[in-house]
Amino acid sequence: MLKTRLVSLVKDSVKIGSCISRTFLSAEMSQPEPIVIDPSADHKGTLIFLHGLGDTGHGWSDAMYGELSIDTYKYILPTASAIPVTLNMGMKMPAWYDIFTLSEFDREDGPGIKKSVSYIHQLIDTEVSNGTPSESIFVGGFSQGGAIALYAGLTCQKKLGGIIAMSCYLPLRNDFPASCTINKDTPILMCHGSSDPVVQFRFGQMSSILINGFNPTIKFKTYPGLAHGACAEEFRDIKQFLTQNTPK
Repeated sequence: MLKTRLVSLVKDSVKIGSCISRTFLSAEMSQPEPIVIDPSADHKGTLIFLHGLGDTGHGWSDAMYGELSIDTYKYILPTASAIPVTLNMGMKMPAWYDIFTLSEFDREDGPGIKKSVSYIHQLIDTEVSNGTPSESIFVGGFSQGGAIALYAGLTCQKKLGGIIAMSCYLPLRNDFPASCTINKDTPILMCHGSSDPVVQFRFGQMSSILINGFNPTIKFKTYPGLAHGACAEEFRDIKQFLTQNTPK
């Protein structure tokens, strides 16, 4: 069945988190409560990370405790609301927006994308109001979550520390460069497997070229043979990106 096939592809090579003691952050817009992993040392940076289609914030918690763990970092892992997904025959599943096809992205769920982006902007605003400088906040995500992270980071009206986009593309590309005003030189790391069968490599590559036209700090990393998932080298690159761009 398409639902089973798609969700399994989205979760390829992505660890599923176990239940460990966590604190929670209240959320608006009927969103499930995000997982919050507090730093074990003096707080220097915050990563807001968005999961892919059909997953949850729990699905990435192991990576934040393991491969991407930085003791001075706070991790906020929101979960998308369950909505009908056209690609999955209208079945409800956690999704940041509706998806109609994987072959091209000319038909997009603009209202759904904007709603999720607004929610991420709210999470950023809340973190700033709690005392974290916006330049110490990073937004990132995988697949559909990476697409929202890219759009939300580029359109944020606060200067961010960086943007991480894994196995994804830039949605609503015609909104750019006009919609990017504050984060034109914010560091961006895009990561993509060369053998991705879900979000084709060429979509990520084309998005990076488009973004480079108005934000030349973007770096596009290719992982030969990697399908729609994450690998150890990619995690190392992301961790290095975070440490290098965290304000001293």
